[in-house]
Amino acid sequence: MEAHTVDISLYKAALVVLGAAGVVIPLFHRLRVSSVLGFMLVGIVVGPFGIASLAPRLPWLSAITIGDPDSIRPIADLGVVLLLFMIGLELSFERLWLMRRLVFGLGCLQVVLCASALAAAALALGFALNSAVVIGLALAMSSTAVAIQVLAEEKRLNTATGRTAFAVLLFQDLAVVPVLFAVGALGSASHAASPTDIGLAIGQAVLAVAAIVALGRLVLRPLFRSVARTHSAELFVAACLLVVIATGLATAAAGLSMALGALIGGMLLAVTEYRRQVEVTIEPFKGLFVGVFLISIGMSLDIRTMAAHPLLVFGGAGAMVLLKLLIVAPLVRMFGLPWATGLQTGLLLGPGGEFGFVIVAVAIGSHLLAPDTASEVLFVTALTMATIPLLSAVGNRLAPRLTPTNAIDPALLIPETTDALPRVIVAGFGRVGQTVAAMLEAHRVPYVAVDSDPRRVAAQRKQGKPVYFGDMTQIALLRRVHVDTARALVVTLDDTGAADALVAGARSERADLLIVARARDAAHAAHLYRAGASDAVPETIEASLQLSEAVLVDVGVAMGPVIASIHEKRAEMQAAIKAMAPDATVRTLGRRRLRDRL
Repeated sequence: MEAHTVDISLYKAALVVLGAAGVVIPLFHRLRVSSVLGFMLVGIVVGPFGIASLAPRLPWLSAITIGDPDSIRPIADLGVVLLLFMIGLELSFERLWLMRRLVFGLGCLQVVLCASALAAAALALGFALNSAVVIGLALAMSSTAVAIQVLAEEKRLNTATGRTAFAVLLFQDLAVVPVLFAVGALGSASHAASPTDIGLAIGQAVLAVAAIVALGRLVLRPLFRSVARTHSAELFVAACLLVVIATGLATAAAGLSMALGALIGGMLLAVTEYRRQVEVTIEPFKGLFVGVFLISIGMSLDIRTMAAHPLLVFGGAGAMVLLKLLIVAPLVRMFGLPWATGLQTGLLLGPGGEFGFVIVAVAIGSHLLAPDTASEVLFVTALTMATIPLLSAVGNRLAPRLTPTNAIDPALLIPETTDALPRVIVAGFGRVGQTVAAMLEAHRVPYVAVDSDPRRVAAQRKQGKPVYFGDMTQIALLRRVHVDTARALVVTLDDTGAADALVAGARSERADLLIVARARDAAHAAHLYRAGASDAVPETIEASLQLSEAVLVDVGVAMGPVIASIHEKRAEMQAAIKAMAPDATVRTLGRRRLRDRL
């Protein structure tokens, strides 16, 4: 039987990407280098203008390099798609409506003014009018993928700067279709588009978006409910990826970007009970695929262009960032936001973006840009994208020195998400969890609950309860419900293994967290104390105490002495349980301190 031969070239790109993610990026992290910049540096090194150019003379290098950037482009594009999907999960249509002035006001002005100023600068450098317009439009775009990734790393997505930058980036995504038609119209007659063609294309795009929204509202919740009932993690992953890719392809078929479709898909899921579990499921894929996108950007940096025209490249890059900053910062201030936000937003949006590559590619096909000019524009775009982490750090340093002169118009801002407010987390929403929640509601203590039963979650959501579907033993999900700011974690799970894992995981995540856990019996309560519970409540003991109280009152013993004796017995039993776990650091707060804290 003939042995099967493995084509190593099919796995080369995966090997490089996984090597970067598993070996190189952790090293950069230890050196405190942004992972965004780290992935780009990997792309420069392994790309066709790095050591891959030596592969003809040293064939062994071909095993660890990528000579053809197109080989990873589909995965790179999917990284941007997944990133926008995750943003959509945090956005929702209601929040988008609140952002409308920033999206369509600030965003539109940024594109128009930056494109005009950059086109005027290109004209001053001697470029033809059509070429100058293309250069202006290409360089006016900013990088959604890199800017959002940097903001996420710095935990600034929900700040005024993060929301403002995202609003402008969202408008740029929406403006891609008319911009590409405008570039085509500037080309030769064979490439020109009539107003009718443009109108039909825009109408087709609007219909596609409306169809996605309508269909999504009808099928997404039943789809995920059906998948959740199987309790299969693999099928849940498949459902998530199906939504991402299907919505992306639907908008791509209408002439829009796949990223916009994924954003809409995320926004549709943002209002469902499956939002948090979807975030946890997609996050690993998003991080890895965005890394591939950043590697592809690094691979596009042709060092020969920089060597041939260093003054033009570096001067153009610096001038572009400065010019866009001088336009964006005053615009942001005009919309009622402080100068500090304008500075930070301008530095994030100053560099070029991924849509610049698309615009230049269309311009080359329409003979609007010479190959040398296109190469210089692409290099400036990629080079400035690589500086976004540095520019963001500069903005963070300079922003505190700028103080707002006037109050910010609250109508222009998006309300802070209530997800980050200190709340009690209730893990499990069966009869015990619902009773705990009812008592919290009675005392006006905010809470969020998570349960793994899709039917129960759906029923409670219909009653307006803040319940999400998910597996609370996943640390990533615990972080998604903001365990870092939670007032307490109440574990009501009847699965002892899951309860043990959740208590241990929550304690490792946050040492000072108040954890109150339901226990099966005294032995299980002692085990939970060893795992890190602040207070463990055994079902059998509480049931026996309630029975004792009932029988004593029914046989005529006065209520006062009964209650006192019940409390004494409970304290005695708790002391006995804690004595069963002498090696545990019991983090009990006491009843009065617990009541004060809640």
